[in-house]
Formats: sequence, structure tokens, C-alpha cells
Amino acid sequence: PMKQEFSDEPAAKIPDARVIILQSKWYSEYTDAMVAACKRVLKLAECPDPITHVLPGSLEIPLAAKHLLKRQPADAVICFGAIMKGETYHFEMIVDECVRGLGRVMYEFDTPIIVEIIPITNIEQLVARSAEDQFNKGIEAAHATIEIIDWRRRLTDTPRSE
Repeated sequence: PMKQEFSDEPAAKIPDARVIILQSKWYSEYTDAMVAACKRVLKLAECPDPITHVLPGSLEIPLAAKHLLKRQPADAVICFGAIMKGETYHFEMIVDECVRGLGRVMYEFDTPIIVEIIPITNIEQLVARSAEDQFNKGIEAAHATIEIIDWRRRLTDTPRSE
């Protein structure tokens, strides 16, 4: 599989964007590096510093997203975590329910949710995706966030043609 490279240079500016970051506490030495890279790129796009919530695990992230969006709207939610495959089906259950839950919240609140909750079979996969290089998933998440917020803003700024 080909890895996609990303530079820090954002495609657009998103001043005044309200972005929430949700992070599982598991494998934090790696997800912290993703969050830091994400925040660095968002800052270059003039996005105010996102509030980060660290949660017990990835399964709690959809519930936290729903709870926070009920309290106050946001332009986007970015989710970071890692789920390691073990010997049982626990891995599949957590990954599937997490992604399904985030999809439900995204559509219910009409808010983009960027998912970098990475299913892994070994720690090397996580090391590669959180390294201080152009393949860090935090950079990719920031770019996706910037692009979707910019796209939505341009839609609302464009007059409808008759």
C-alpha cells in the first residue's frame, strides 16, 4: 500500500473555526505526536487552538463527540486513537462500533468528523503513522479538517443560481 505524503502548508485559511480534538488515552506516546502535528498545521491555517479531550478509550469517543456537540456546535471534530488487534474478536467489535458511532454523530449533528482511530496489528504500524515526518496522520487529519471546513464555508458564501 502506498503511503500519502503531506506537507505542513494548508490549502486554505480557516480563521474562527471551532475544532474539537478527541483522543484515546491508549498509546498516548504516539497519539500525542499525531495531535501535536495536527495542531501545528491547523495553526498555520489560522485556526484557533482546538480544545483536546483525552478519553478512557476509542469506544468512548463517539459518546464524547455527541455530548460536546449537543452542548455547543463545532466546525469539525478530529478523533485520534489506536486499537491493537489481539487474540479475540474484541478488536473488531471496538473498531466497528467506534466507526459506526462516529458516523451516526456526524450525520445527526451535521458536523464533519475526521477519524484517525487506527486499527493496528503491531506497534510498528503506529510508530510509522505518528513519526515526525510527512506521513504523520495528524498532518493528514488537519488537511482533511481544513479542506472540509473551507468547502462548507464556500458553499454558504456562494449565492444560489436560479
